[in-house]
Amino acid sequence: MNFSRLIAIARKEVLQLKRDTRSLILAFVLPVFMVLFFGYAITWDIEDLRLAVWDQDRTRASRELVEVFEASGYFEVVAHPTTYREVDEYLSRARVRAVLAISPGYARDLKAGRSVPVQLLLDGSDANTATIAQNYAGAIVARHSTLIQLQGRTMPGVAGAETRIWYNETLESRNMIVPGLIAVVMSIIAAMLTSLTIAREWERGTMEQLASTPVMSVEIVLGKLLPYLVIGILDVHLVVAVGMFVFGVPFHGSVILLGLLSILFLIGALGVGIFISSIADSQVFAMQLATITTYLPAILLSGFLFDIAGMPVFLQGITYLIPARYFIIVTRGILLKGVGVGAVWPHALAMLIFAIIGLTLATRVFKKEIKV
Repeated sequence: MNFSRLIAIARKEVLQLKRDTRSLILAFVLPVFMVLFFGYAITWDIEDLRLAVWDQDRTRASRELVEVFEASGYFEVVAHPTTYREVDEYLSRARVRAVLAISPGYARDLKAGRSVPVQLLLDGSDANTATIAQNYAGAIVARHSTLIQLQGRTMPGVAGAETRIWYNETLESRNMIVPGLIAVVMSIIAAMLTSLTIAREWERGTMEQLASTPVMSVEIVLGKLLPYLVIGILDVHLVVAVGMFVFGVPFHGSVILLGLLSILFLIGALGVGIFISSIADSQVFAMQLATITTYLPAILLSGFLFDIAGMPVFLQGITYLIPARYFIIVTRGILLKGVGVGAVWPHALAMLIFAIIGLTLATRVFKKEIKV
């Protein structure tokens, strides 16, 4: 392999990029847009959830419980139904997402030290929101129960367990989503960028000129990959900066370690893009193929949105073939936990294998396309 020829191919690719506005937008604008869009759009936090209160006790004690719900910031009391029929109407017409039902005798039973039932009726048509609301309500009631015990009023059946959250103390969903977005966005952008490079040569009629030169196929592949690798590294830093300064995501780990593992991941993703570009006969088809093979797996099967442990066994097996799965673990570990090489080396090894496979596929298929 001739290093000077490799650099010449890379310089040629840089010149083509400067003349291609679409690729420049794809390289620098789209990653930031995607992180901002998904960062704001995807959230599992709930605030001011519409709550109706069916207070059948109407005492100071019941009002205190309602005030605790309002003060939490998670619930907003918007209605006070007085009958079960009204409760059913509010929920069925989606006027509220939950109804807090306080039974008659709440204050009396509380004062007597008996168990006090409090019911929360949830709209289960949105199961995710209902589950989160249920957890929030349970925590609010448990905390209020503990406060009552400290004040000398007994509420039996409440366990005094202390819970501490590590790595994401406020349980902000963005702290989990944004590091995952870094991996998803870069896998998509990297594959889409390089998926155009070979197809563009064919469409512009410049591939014949390359084929007539003594340049080896591996030199062409690596030469075309180098500029996009530099762009990818810049994009990673840009996206991380957006996550930190726009969304307030912490960065507890090593910048150098993240950079090195990002390079490893990008090499594999870029290699897949060149492989796609080699088998596609047009830029449009290459872009479509890159989107299908990177976007859906990265979103659905990488652990970004859905917990892999909750998937069917056969899908769990497929996730091991998705490179974004490993990079998501790396980004979350480095940003949120501050882990080092000892914690991420198995995932680094998986990305190294992926990089070797990606480059091998790109080189092998490209050899079949041109004769040198």
